[in-house]
Amino acid sequence: MTAVAATFPIRVMVMDAWDQVPLQVNAEMTVADVKRDALTRALVIPADPIESYEVKFLGALVLDERTTLRNLGVGPNGALIVLPSKRRPAR
Repeated sequence: MTAVAATFPIRVMVMDAWDQVPLQVNAEMTVADVKRDALTRALVIPADPIESYEVKFLGALVLDERTTLRNLGVGPNGALIVLPSKRRPAR
């Protein structure tokens, strides 16, 4: 019998869409996986390559997106922010 990883909800604010994306995740997902899922759901086609976006948790930049949500300390109802790495000019 295999164990199924428990899932829990988190919110990801995608700044380009100015929208919160609710996701069901498990603690072993990487930050990069969450970023990709959130951008895909919010924007369908991101304005820039996915690598040009950064993730923040508790106001701090996540430097290694290969880290898991468990290692980062993200729990149920946690919140992440996905935003462009570089500022864009106002139009």
